[in-house]
Amino acid sequence: MHRRQRGSHLGLLLLASQLFQVGLDNIPPVTLAVLGLNVYLYLFPAAPLMQACVSVQQAYWFKDWRRLLLSPLHHADDWHLYFNMASFLWKGIKLEQRLGGPWFVYLLSVFSLLTGLVYLVLEALLTELTQDQSYSMTCAVGFSGVLFALKVLSNHYHPGGVTYVMGFPVSNRYASWAELVLIHIMSPGTSFIGHLAGILVGLLYTAGPLKAIMNKCAGFVTSNGYNSGPSAYYGSSGSSGYSGTRGGNSGNHQYAPDYTTNNTAPYTGGLTEEEQIEAAIRNSLNDRGQINQRGAPPPYGFHHSEEARAEEIRQRRLRRFDS
Repeated sequence: MHRRQRGSHLGLLLLASQLFQVGLDNIPPVTLAVLGLNVYLYLFPAAPLMQACVSVQQAYWFKDWRRLLLSPLHHADDWHLYFNMASFLWKGIKLEQRLGGPWFVYLLSVFSLLTGLVYLVLEALLTELTQDQSYSMTCAVGFSGVLFALKVLSNHYHPGGVTYVMGFPVSNRYASWAELVLIHIMSPGTSFIGHLAGILVGLLYTAGPLKAIMNKCAGFVTSNGYNSGPSAYYGSSGSSGYSGTRGGNSGNHQYAPDYTTNNTAPYTGGLTEEEQIEAAIRNSLNDRGQINQRGAPPPYGFHHSEEARAEEIRQRRLRRFDS
C-alpha cells in the first residue's frame, strides 16, 4: 500500500518488458487477468486516488465501504505499480498452478477484502491506544498488502526454503517479517500497517481458521443441494482447484490444497445386510472372489449345481452364525 503520485511511464514499460520475457503463454489466465486489471485501473482509474484509498475515517466513519474494493487495485505511481505487479507475477504463476484458477480467484478476492478490513482494525486500535487521530486518517492504496498475504502462503508451501533479503539468506518462515521491516526502513512512505495486515491475513489462512471457513463457504455455495463428490483431486504436491462430476454438472466443489474428503463408507450397491453376507460367501466360493466366465471350468476341478451351491451357502452361513 502506498500513497499516489503520478510520474513517467517507465515503470509500465519495464513491466511490459518483463511480461514479454516470461511469455504471455506461460502466465496462467487468472494471474494475467489480475495484472491486466491493475494496469487498466492505473491508466483509467475507477475513482480519483483520494476517493479510492482506504482509511478508518473514510471507510468506517463516513461509511464509504467501496474503498475496500477499490484500494487494492489502484496505485500511487507507475513505479508502485511496477514493483507490485512484478512481485505478483511470480507469486501468481506459482500459486495459481498449485491451487488452480477457480480457487486462486476466490483466494485473491478474500485476501483483498480481509487485508483492508484488518488494516482498518489495526489503525483503529492504534488510534485508541495512542489517542492520535492521524492513524484513523491515514489513507492507503495498493496491492502490496495482498502480496504479503500471498508471500506468507507461498512460504508456507516451502517451509524449508530460503529467501535472500538484501543478499542475506532468511528462512522462508521469517522472510515476510524481514521484508516488512526492510521495506519500511528503505521506503518510509509505504504503509507499514497495510503490509502487516497482509501478513496477518496470510497467517489466518495458513495457521488459523480462514482456510477451513473458505472451504465450507465454497462447498455451500457450489453444492446447489446436490451430493456431488470430486471426480479428481490433487494433493498439496500438485495443482488443485475444483472438481465436478462426469456426465453432467451437478455442482462443482472447490477445495484448497491439503483439504481431503472422507469417502471411506463401503459401497453396498443397495443390498441388505443379509444379501451382502450371502454375496460375500458366494464370492469366497468362487476362487477368492474371481467369478468364472460362463462355460469356464469351476475352480479346483469341482462342479456344483445351482441347488447344491445355494444349499452350501446356506449351510456355511448357518455354521458361521452358530460359531
